[in-house]
Amino acid sequence: MKKHEIVGFKRANLGKTEAQELRSQGYIPSVLYGGGEQVHFYAPAMLYRDLLFLPDVFNVTLNIEGDIYNAILQEKQFHPVNDSLIHADFLQIVPGKEIKVEVPVKLTGTSAGVIKGGKMNQKLRKLRVQGLAENIPDFVEVDVTDLDLGKSVKVGAIKAENFVILSAPSNPIASVEIPRALRGTLGK
Repeated sequence: MKKHEIVGFKRANLGKTEAQELRSQGYIPSVLYGGGEQVHFYAPAMLYRDLLFLPDVFNVTLNIEGDIYNAILQEKQFHPVNDSLIHADFLQIVPGKEIKVEVPVKLTGTSAGVIKGGKMNQKLRKLRVQGLAENIPDFVEVDVTDLDLGKSVKVGAIKAENFVILSAPSNPIASVEIPRALRGTLGK
């Protein structure tokens, strides 16, 4: 997993009014859970940018007034109108304890069906996986070289090492669609 650091401050007052005041000042109220006790904190909104707009999984180092925690971004809440981040939940990484996280899927190779004129359609962009934090990959690579026209590759075809894939094995990851112009000529 990639590394990211957020420097934050403990929240003294919890509640809706205080959270709105923090947001108006450019801070994001957040919670860290999964360890011994919950830690409520806030941090500048610009520190969350990479976590939100990159598909990668990050091992986040939280520096909350000198206390250091390792965590992953578990949940995020956005404003319904302007799509700005309004709250973030972090799950503390405890050594020896498994975590569940979504990992991006990367397609590799050029499909045989695309070479024949088909269109690649990636249906699944992220896979839900479970494992120890050090065993979670940055991404799951899927080779589509053997994919022909009208065929698909499913989650069950992925070989997982040191982690478990929680997504349903029957879900298609990518398929090659047959274009309308080729449909009539394939049967001949």
